[in-house]
Amino acid sequence: MSIRDDLAFFKAVKNYIAKVTGDPQEHVEDVDMAIQQILSTALVSDEVLDLFELAGLKKPDISILSDEFLLEVKDMEHKNTAAELLNRLLNDEIKSISRKNVIEARSFKDMLEKTIHDYHKRNIDAISVIEELIEMAKKMRAAQNRGEDLGLTEYELAFYDALEVNDSAVQVLGDDILREIAIELVKAIKSNITIDWTLRESVQAKMRVSVKRILKQYGYPPDKQKLAVKTVLEQANRVCEEWAS
Repeated sequence: MSIRDDLAFFKAVKNYIAKVTGDPQEHVEDVDMAIQQILSTALVSDEVLDLFELAGLKKPDISILSDEFLLEVKDMEHKNTAAELLNRLLNDEIKSISRKNVIEARSFKDMLEKTIHDYHKRNIDAISVIEELIEMAKKMRAAQNRGEDLGLTEYELAFYDALEVNDSAVQVLGDDILREIAIELVKAIKSNITIDWTLRESVQAKMRVSVKRILKQYGYPPDKQKLAVKTVLEQANRVCEEWAS
């Protein structure tokens, strides 16, 4: 208590030094305020547009899948704020993806965490991390078109990904066979799933047998089946409530 005034003084000095040296982790409150102002553009109004311009952006479109928005973020004056904004927007998009596609979300999450880790460790600077995050946003946008290219619905694509199609042993089956497996899995799981299926061992066992039968039927590599069944059931668990209802 006797030195509290001195402590308050040195804390104030420390905070100011941290702010002017530009460490991306040392001015969280300033970053939070700036990002809150930018994201508030979802409530489009004249006042919000003023905040948007103050943040260095000219348009109220904050979709991470918008080329215009990504270009504006790239040109923002405060690079640390731009990097943190992209980080949060990408995280939100990954959460949205994870509700329907476990594998795709996991892949993007790993990419994002590695990039942000390198940034915080100063292995890359703010400009470089912005470039990487923008490329990641574009990959997310491109990923939305994969289902159309393969002739699969978004749910069929999720189970297609759950088959670990990037594994060399699985790739030998070819896209056509993997597509058919994904379509059959969706049909089988929809016919068996219930809201409480994760709590009922009998339903889980039936589901597991059904998945194994389909994989075997289409010649899925035997040594890869155990992991595939696990991933497929994980994906089924993610969408079970929506399908059951």
